[in-house]
Amino acid sequence: MSGAQGVDSMISPMEPHWKWCLTLLVVLVSAHTECKVTSSQHMDDFIRVLEQVEDSNPGLEPVNVLRGLRRAAGLRDEFMQHFLGTIREDSTSEAPVMDSNLSDFIVRAMRHKVTERGREEGVVLTADGTTVAMSPVLLGIEAGLVSKTRCRVHGLYPLTLARNLGLSFQRFHSSLLSQRLGPDGCWDDVTSPQVFTLSDKPSLATDALVNGGMDGVILGIEVSAQSQHPLKLSSLLRRYYCHRLEGEGLDAAPRLISHLRRENFRELVRPPLLQRQVVRSLVLQRRLIDHSTMLAQEKEELTAVVREGIKEFVNRYMDCPAIIPRCQWGAAPYRGTPTPLSLPLSSMYIHHTYQPGQPCLTFQQCSADMRSMQRFHQDDRGWDDIGYSFVAGSDGYLYEGRGWHWQGAHTKGYNSKGYGVSFIGDYTSSLPSEQTMELVRDRLASCAVGGGRLVGNFTLYGHRQLVETSCPGDAFYSEITGWEHFGEVQN
Repeated sequence: MSGAQGVDSMISPMEPHWKWCLTLLVVLVSAHTECKVTSSQHMDDFIRVLEQVEDSNPGLEPVNVLRGLRRAAGLRDEFMQHFLGTIREDSTSEAPVMDSNLSDFIVRAMRHKVTERGREEGVVLTADGTTVAMSPVLLGIEAGLVSKTRCRVHGLYPLTLARNLGLSFQRFHSSLLSQRLGPDGCWDDVTSPQVFTLSDKPSLATDALVNGGMDGVILGIEVSAQSQHPLKLSSLLRRYYCHRLEGEGLDAAPRLISHLRRENFRELVRPPLLQRQVVRSLVLQRRLIDHSTMLAQEKEELTAVVREGIKEFVNRYMDCPAIIPRCQWGAAPYRGTPTPLSLPLSSMYIHHTYQPGQPCLTFQQCSADMRSMQRFHQDDRGWDDIGYSFVAGSDGYLYEGRGWHWQGAHTKGYNSKGYGVSFIGDYTSSLPSEQTMELVRDRLASCAVGGGRLVGNFTLYGHRQLVETSCPGDAFYSEITGWEHFGEVQN
């Protein structure tokens, strides 16, 4: 070995010992970093961690993986055990092996609570831009897996939705909460989400808990109806939450995806059934947790409270479409002072954006389009904000513009009289997808009327009927002339 080669390739025994120590420290730090789970609160990361648990425990049944996750997160009160059975501490042969890093991540993702600062924990951001509480999702799947009857799943509604709804309705009725349901909130960063902050004071049934509950019902019924249960839970969650829309968008998409959460839930669940399940859950909660029996008169009063709560639930989560809030798509602040609308309004005005000219199929692209339009409206047009009240993406969601309460800048001379709703894309010679049109034509309209924001006999117009413009495009205008509520301008 030459002298020069020896100096470059090895540390001489005569050199200081600190170099050896530094080398060892670098190796140890690198090894620790490789083992540590550095995941965000995103569904993609939850699925990756779940995959690690499954790969480390080959052959373990999905129901035992779920029980192991519940044990790690401490989700095993008497109410859950009533439906799912007791998790024995000594049943390690059927429990997944997890290192402390994986276990810590599972606890953060599954143990739901709202802090005094309004931060909601135990929730994750999904690829479609909605936020989901993980515990009701996994409880619903577990109920479906252990079900002995197909489609009629014992404990499905109490474990996913009914108990949370009932407790929230009760506390609102007792003036211990300022609202029965919600609210939604926003993440600190949609690329690498860590902190989710609610937009208002919380109920016991936040939007994330309701989203997770609806998903738990949908997936629980799905796995109970399968003759063979899924080999991997991670695959089930990936198919549901990570489907990428292409081409014709939702019109060509599979049925079982998170973009269609409200549509699937609406098909599966009838309000009277949900009302009965909520009452039964509260009676059971009283017996198991409070160790007391509910008297007949008290149950009758409770039923009336639940009935009112279910009416609000139906309007908010079954009649209404999901709306991505401004903070979630990255809106810039409103410039100036917004003008409040005097509700209910009498009209809805249909637009197309023309530019952007292509339908958006992902939360990321729709959000980018919203930011682009807002910049154009504020910086080029000199308006206070994006002009539209709401914007329809082709990803299954509406995006909040000026919203329900603030006057827009969408239909000159008529902004105070109606909501301006635009569809992302150029519809001069083509139409939005059927699912996207239904989102506005049926769901948004029903939501607005049911919530007292539009009069029941409101009139729907195309932008071109009131302003000199080709908007909403020739093909789309021809389509909306056949919609219910379409009206001609009275001179």
